[in-house]
Amino acid sequence: MIPKVFREVIDLGDGREISIETGKLAKQAHGSVVVQSGKCMLLCTVVSNYKASDVDFLPLTVDYREKFAAAGRYPGGFFKREARPSDGEVLTMRLVDRVLRPLFPKDYHSETQVMIQLMSHDENVMPDAMAGLAASAAIQLSDFPFECPISEVRVGRVNGEFVINPTLAQLAESDIDMIIGASADSVMMVEGEMDEISEEEMTEAIKFAHEAIKVQCAAQVRLAEAFGKKETREYEPEAEDESLAKKVHDLTYSKVYEIAKAGSAKHERSAAFEAIKEEVKASFSEEEQEEFGGLISKYFYKAEKAAVRDLTLNEGLRLDGRKTTDIRPIWCEVDYLPSTHGSAIFTRGETQALATVTLGTSRDSNQIDMPSFEGEERFYLHYNFPPFSTGEARPIRGTSRREVGHGNLAQRALKGMVPEDCPYTVRVVSEVLESNGSSSMATVCSGTMALMDAGVQLKKPVSGIAMGLITDMESGKYAVLSDILGDEDHLGDMDFKVTGTADGITACQMDIKVKGLSYEILVKALKQARDGRLHILEKLVETIEAPRADVKPHAPKMVTRIIPNEYIGALIGPGGKVIQELQKETKTTIVINEDPVTEEGIVEILGTDQAGIDAVIAKIDSLMFKPEVGSVYEVKVIKMLDFGAVVEYTEAPGNEVLLHVSELAWERTENVSDVVNMGDVFDVKYFGIDPRTKKDKVSRKALLPKPEGFKERPPRDNNRRDDRRGNDRNRDRDRKPRRD
Repeated sequence: MIPKVFREVIDLGDGREISIETGKLAKQAHGSVVVQSGKCMLLCTVVSNYKASDVDFLPLTVDYREKFAAAGRYPGGFFKREARPSDGEVLTMRLVDRVLRPLFPKDYHSETQVMIQLMSHDENVMPDAMAGLAASAAIQLSDFPFECPISEVRVGRVNGEFVINPTLAQLAESDIDMIIGASADSVMMVEGEMDEISEEEMTEAIKFAHEAIKVQCAAQVRLAEAFGKKETREYEPEAEDESLAKKVHDLTYSKVYEIAKAGSAKHERSAAFEAIKEEVKASFSEEEQEEFGGLISKYFYKAEKAAVRDLTLNEGLRLDGRKTTDIRPIWCEVDYLPSTHGSAIFTRGETQALATVTLGTSRDSNQIDMPSFEGEERFYLHYNFPPFSTGEARPIRGTSRREVGHGNLAQRALKGMVPEDCPYTVRVVSEVLESNGSSSMATVCSGTMALMDAGVQLKKPVSGIAMGLITDMESGKYAVLSDILGDEDHLGDMDFKVTGTADGITACQMDIKVKGLSYEILVKALKQARDGRLHILEKLVETIEAPRADVKPHAPKMVTRIIPNEYIGALIGPGGKVIQELQKETKTTIVINEDPVTEEGIVEILGTDQAGIDAVIAKIDSLMFKPEVGSVYEVKVIKMLDFGAVVEYTEAPGNEVLLHVSELAWERTENVSDVVNMGDVFDVKYFGIDPRTKKDKVSRKALLPKPEGFKERPPRDNNRRDDRRGNDRNRDRDRKPRRD
């Protein structure tokens, strides 16, 4: 039976379009769509259990995978199948999850899975920009309780013009790379990197993207109506007890308000709040605690949230006593670790990050092997968030999605400031040692100082800050918070991280938890963030004013030489013998890459000892040495022969040439040792290739005065000699007896 297919098309302009199709694939899923642009096809399926899980949160899993077959390639590795997700896939999962999760009801606790798969790849289409559209469209075809359709688009700016979902080629020329997630009414998520753009330019880019998202949301509504929109499923909501909520609020609110107003440290404040919570619980009988235990904790949290938010909105005060625009105290230190190539500590309040820098060759680059992208990163940053940073003890089970996402944000913030001609592969690692608000921004700051400490010539230092927001929709009051705490992140309505130099924004990440955030508030938050960034930047520059002029004595020095491809084989040697021995002798690392464009070899020489690096350079120069005809060179005798001496060019050790006995002196030389001996150093003149011997010809006598009365022997007549040889052969033939 031929399936009935439903399809909607979205026009992106300039001849490009996106189609959303359902009814053909994965019909047992609760919702499924195929989203296509060009040859790029994403299959998205959604399933949600009808029975709620025994948890107090939404167990939502967003999974994005790229199939290597989509690009006609084999997976790497021994087993030749897709394994754990790459960092790129994890980042796409996070982009989609952050927009979907707030739109499910808070009391919906059924296990829900969103699976997005790249089934066909188009090198001109970036699939991550369509993943959010695919997820939302599939949910619209399901019976899930979901507030409204959303979508995500990438926005770039090429030659001053904004572009929706630019190609890789366009993105290479763009000064903006942002993905925006939104519903038709509200922007909910922003993430990206920029080339030092202004706050106004960033706002305009978000507005441009939002208009495109509105069109995509409307297309999802049309598709769902044509397919037959299902009735939203019924589910058992969490139990509520208004009288219990009021009682807990009355017992809690004023006490929490006073503790919050006192302005205390994290652990002291947490202990005080916990004491109030236990006091509230104690006001109930054991039977009531057993019956309402979960609700008591829930209503306590609601009262705590209300008190903290009201304190900020009414009095402009925050949990640690700061005003809305205040930045926590900062102290910094560089060169803390003696053996690393660069290190720095950045501490802001109760958040601390220790960053290290390691310098290497192109062999140390981060290889990216995805169906949608192959390449390497010569600058990359890793972020680690151990449990002790928040005073917790829990098992470490690999790198979390959060660590991947925060590390990527810090990497995007800094990478534009690493000069294009930096010869090194640079790895930055951030170890978060304390956390109470925006450890990713602390990573940016410590990373900046560590790079400067390592001698990486950053174009400009970069700082970062996390902004928060508290709003009251009924009264219209709002407060934008600079340098938010962890609690303010959880209790607030926005987490907005902004990084940049003194001249503009380099990266951002924003998650908004309320509907209808106005652009007026967004601009205010950006302006306030700029003031905070510049304040933090001053602290960084006070600690280390500029990058060190050179790398540290124990750090490797890097020298790059360009050689014609014809000399690469000689430098490597048979079976790699020459280059391996050279590395061993000079204690250096030598990496050779071929440039397919210039057809030249790029030789990277890495070593801590300058003498070793110089020895490698001398070897390369020696291999590339080409004497010029008519030039004079100093040579050294390295071997004595009966018919001449083998000499070596002193400026190019290893380059040897035969000095024939006839070129030693004007007078007839019977013994070579009568004129030169082993180790003698003298000048010779280079005459090029000798047509008779087909070898290089040099002469010592050409630089000596010709003796008085010296007569040169006339050159041999080779033609007469050949004639004589021919006549001799004829005579020999005639003497042979003939056979009858």
